[in-house]
Amino acid sequence: MLLGIYGQIGSGKSEVARLFQKLGAYIISADLIGKEVVEKDQRVLKKLAKTFGDNILTPTGKLRRRKLGEIALASEENKNKLNKIVHPYLLKELSRKSKEASRKYNIVIIDAALLIDWGWDKKVDKTILVHAGDKVKISRLIKKGYSPKEALMRIKAQLKYSDLRNHADIVVFNNRSLESLKKRVEKIFNKLT
Repeated sequence: MLLGIYGQIGSGKSEVARLFQKLGAYIISADLIGKEVVEKDQRVLKKLAKTFGDNILTPTGKLRRRKLGEIALASEENKNKLNKIVHPYLLKELSRKSKEASRKYNIVIIDAALLIDWGWDKKVDKTILVHAGDKVKISRLIKKGYSPKEALMRIKAQLKYSDLRNHADIVVFNNRSLESLKKRVEKIFNKLT
């Protein structure tokens, strides 16, 4: 079974994926694939530097992810430019990894904030939306080192909850404790298996 977990930044979708993993599911993180693509593929790095400027790279040619994020999320146009460069490489790798994992594991989870944007809600057997209130999401992002302004900017750059909800087979509200979240995930896992 191929499941897609998605939600806005700070909602806790990766935590939900980890909980599923502890129960035996295999996890494919779109964030990790994206990170590998932009940090290891020289073609992508060159295109990003050409589009957003050399200041997104360190003197040794490594990507300054935070800097790229600031520039790319500053406008809808920049966000689209970033996606146009990165997504084809990311989606190709995501497709390859999901096919490979599906042959080996009973439950494979795609952890991807942009699952809906990419049309992957139609490629998975079930979709799981993880949602938390804005205050909770902002608080989580601040703990990760974002300023309140950066956190809000990143949340606003994504689809709204109402749009995400329309594509969900299951919704996990993640405003409470980790213990509460764990019980909810176990219940879903048992129902699916």
